[in-house]
Amino acid sequence: MQGFNKYYPPDFFDNIDKHGSLNSYRGKHALGDRARKLDQGILITRFELPFNIWCGTCNNHIGMGVRYNAEKKKIGNYYSTPIFSFRCKCHLCDGWFEIQTDPKNTRYVVVSGARKKEEDWNPEENGGFAVHDTDAHATPADPLASLEKTTDTQKGLVQVQDRLEELRETSDAYNADPFTLSSRVRKQFRAEKKVEKAKNQADDKIKDRYALPETLKLVADNPETIEMAKEEWARGRREMELRESQKRRALAVEVTALPPAVGPIRHQKRTASSNPVSSLKERILANTARQSNPFSR
Repeated sequence: MQGFNKYYPPDFFDNIDKHGSLNSYRGKHALGDRARKLDQGILITRFELPFNIWCGTCNNHIGMGVRYNAEKKKIGNYYSTPIFSFRCKCHLCDGWFEIQTDPKNTRYVVVSGARKKEEDWNPEENGGFAVHDTDAHATPADPLASLEKTTDTQKGLVQVQDRLEELRETSDAYNADPFTLSSRVRKQFRAEKKVEKAKNQADDKIKDRYALPETLKLVADNPETIEMAKEEWARGRREMELRESQKRRALAVEVTALPPAVGPIRHQKRTASSNPVSSLKERILANTARQSNPFSR
């Protein structure tokens, strides 16, 4: 592993059958520095703390999940399962602590150098059953306690059996006629699909009418939004009419303030009104209304 991008001597390829690999040629192990204590039966591995502990040397708290380069070593067997020991150095001081596996109880045990924070959850105190009952076949010291435990176990089994019966009956009811249930679901799905399709078509028509973007999502109609839209439209209409009336009044004041015409006006078409100021005023008002009101064009 440490031979890549290195110099290859000429005799390496001549005696490649003798060496076999770059590691054996250079006297290195395939695991590199992790195997520096392999002659002692120790392999350097990455170990993660399975629980919270307090260091025995500096008395600092070390949280669960902190990782160390641990010295892994096999120290025994539980039947055919090996027992491993992980020796780690505290990152807050120079102290060492050791944690071993416990295959009998399927857990880890702090052997030395630290102490474990006890956070065990007892299932029996919360309505459950013991997960690892290693003393199940031992004779209890108190016969009454054994009787109570047996009674509680039987009650729990009865409750579990009742629940299983309910689940079985529900499953049989749902699976008795799958064709009818499937037809009912498909019918409901078709009805919802038709309603959704009609709504999408109506939304597309509105978008095409007002040149709205296709990605715009329209909100469903409801009485509150309709009333709000009507009020907004009426308010905008009133404001527009008020602005138009203000413009007309301003134009009327300006036309009234014009000086009277001097001399006869030739090449002018006679109108029903004999006053030229009134005819000019009417023409200006008509043109202004036609220009500002799009519905009169």
